[in-house]
Amino acid sequence: MRQRPFAGLTRRNLGTELVAGVTLLAIAVPLNIGYAQIAGLPPTAGLYALIVPTILYALVVSSRQVVASPDAAAAALVASSIGGLAVAGSADYAALAMAQAIISGILFVLLAVFKLGFLANFLSKPILVGFVGGLALDILLSQVAKMLGVGIDSGAEFPEKLVQLVTQLGTTNGWSVLISAVAVAVLLVGRRLARAVPWALIVLVAATVAVVVGGLEERGVAVLGEVPAGPPALTWPILDWATWLALVPSAIALTLVTTAEGLLVSRSYAEKRRYPFRANRDLLAFGVANVAAGAQGSFAIGASTSRTAAVDQAGARTQLPSVVVAVGTLLLLLFGTALLADIPSPAIGAVVAVAILPLLGIGEFRDLWRRDRFEFVIGAACFLVTLLVGPIAGILVAVVLALVNLAKRAANPAIDVLESGGEPTDSLLDAAPRGAVTAPGVIVVRLAAPLFFANGGVFADAVKRAVDAADATGNGPVRHVVIDLEAVTDVDVTGAESFQALLEWLERREIGVALSRVRPGIRQRLAALGVPGPPDVYETNRAAIAALASTRTEDGT
Repeated sequence: MRQRPFAGLTRRNLGTELVAGVTLLAIAVPLNIGYAQIAGLPPTAGLYALIVPTILYALVVSSRQVVASPDAAAAALVASSIGGLAVAGSADYAALAMAQAIISGILFVLLAVFKLGFLANFLSKPILVGFVGGLALDILLSQVAKMLGVGIDSGAEFPEKLVQLVTQLGTTNGWSVLISAVAVAVLLVGRRLARAVPWALIVLVAATVAVVVGGLEERGVAVLGEVPAGPPALTWPILDWATWLALVPSAIALTLVTTAEGLLVSRSYAEKRRYPFRANRDLLAFGVANVAAGAQGSFAIGASTSRTAAVDQAGARTQLPSVVVAVGTLLLLLFGTALLADIPSPAIGAVVAVAILPLLGIGEFRDLWRRDRFEFVIGAACFLVTLLVGPIAGILVAVVLALVNLAKRAANPAIDVLESGGEPTDSLLDAAPRGAVTAPGVIVVRLAAPLFFANGGVFADAVKRAVDAADATGNGPVRHVVIDLEAVTDVDVTGAESFQALLEWLERREIGVALSRVRPGIRQRLAALGVPGPPDVYETNRAAIAALASTRTEDGT
């Protein structure tokens, strides 16, 4: 059933939605200006993202609450991925950022059309925590430099920026440090006292007044500077094909991260507030928003977790606040850009720094260390590669680590010898006890996974060990092996070859083989892969035991 735009909006909650929109506007404007600076783009690039892309996203998306906007991770990825192709702040640089957003938007649309959103599941929590944490620390370093009034190359790699910051600490501006310290204190304390208050806006207004009244710009405090007035204009980046292709890897990284994080946020709020969630429609919404961003002077857009949480706390249950933000930002660009010129850069740095602190993932890493050391190592590796080498390398390492993690788990499936009551005993892997049988002379073995290249040999070895262990412990001789295929949903070529080798091994040992609880199509799949399989197939394990036990009694063995 088609969901109408602004589903859930009624006369009763209209006032709450409008107030939430004003709150969101107060949060989004300063943050987007800061994120545009992180990306190496003018403030207007961040503000333009709040108008046409936001409206289109609100009209298309299935989520009633997720706020779409540039975020810290996307801004850092934009800066690091195109910083080597053009000088930050130049027209070519802006064109590259726009083209990157368009490519990402097209990728989102393709994901939605071909229903490929599941690919984001390869980015597990440890990978996301590590990747976003690495980007966040890189951003934080740049913001610390801004807060100290120290100039560094924001497009450089983290180690180089760290060296620049340390060597230039002697040029720290005292007034910038004072503004930053007060701003951070107000933001942290204010967030604890009253989350609904737009503290970021209050900090920027107060800091701007202090700069103007105290003449602090003349004392070395950097300010935002003139912001061009006027609405966004329709445009298109003019680049050669080689440059477009060079942007594809970073656009893929942006798309994957936004897909994983965006769908996770959408699903969680849909479940929390009990409304439908449609993953492919949300991907389409991200696609439309990113193409619109690239076609009107902005940069890549994702799901903003912090701003979504803010509107949820303000009581919003529809996408109307996003429209309020779009209208408010347009009015600001038309009539209020002069108010932005004197905003001090240290205050912007403080706002962005406090906003990205949760993205460092300190609590998540601590939790991973306590719960699973291997997944902690995955997250830490992704964090270090992203921080020290770059986000593109980070996302490539993330994908490789995801596949390694998947293969590691798939190569160690649960392989159980079933008791006569039908319940599994411990696994037959190395640490498990050996020698169990299901009934005298009969072993029923169950593989709780698809049979494929990663576990085919493991399964065959486990069955052989079970047979040998039964003989060694005096529970043998084993005359029949029943393979329970209920949990086997698929078989590949390598798995089929391992299965055939197992059948031949059992035949040489004069051990009969039967199948039980075979899923529809699996026996045909085995035959198609060259494994005719044993002639005996039973509906249940109990039927197999009853038949084979009686056969054993009749032949006297």
